Amino acid sequence: MEVLLLIDIVGIGRKNDLVVVKNGFALNCLLPERKAIVATPGVRKRFAEHIKKRALEREMEREIVQSVSNALGGKVIHISAKASKTGKLYAALSEQHIVDTLASEYGISVPVSAITLEDHIKTVGLHPVTVAVGAQSTTIQVDVKAAVEKEKEKEKAETK
Repeated sequence: MEVLLLIDIVGIGRKNDLVVVKNGFALNCLLPERKAIVATPGVRKRFAEHIKKRALEREMEREIVQSVSNALGGKVIHISAKASKTGKLYAALSEQHIVDTLASEYGISVPVSAITLEDHIKTVGLHPVTVAVGAQSTTIQVDVKAAVEKEKEKEKAETK
């Protein structure tokens, strides 16, 4: 059944979207709770302006997602973290670290939920990370280097 959404519904669509849903979902959930109305020709005429506006918004969103995805393609971000002599990090890197570094190095802001780690980053080296923006996903590389502690540098400088 084709319906016009009256509110944003996660996983279905946004307000003023024309979407096709199963009859049971529409009849048991969307219509009784006044979250949507059946997309009859009269409804289409009445909401034509809103539908066109929403279609333009969707196109703009697609372009933004495409540009962010292109901007992320092939990027390598560099993170310094405290590590032992064997190359193991004292604290694993989280998705938030990656988001913050992307924003500081390249000026690209993505939500934390867009970052997918195959495994926790607990060692020094290159690690692949998947960034999902919209329906597209891009793989970037995270280059983790061992941070040199300032205290050790001072001690070496004093002993010389």
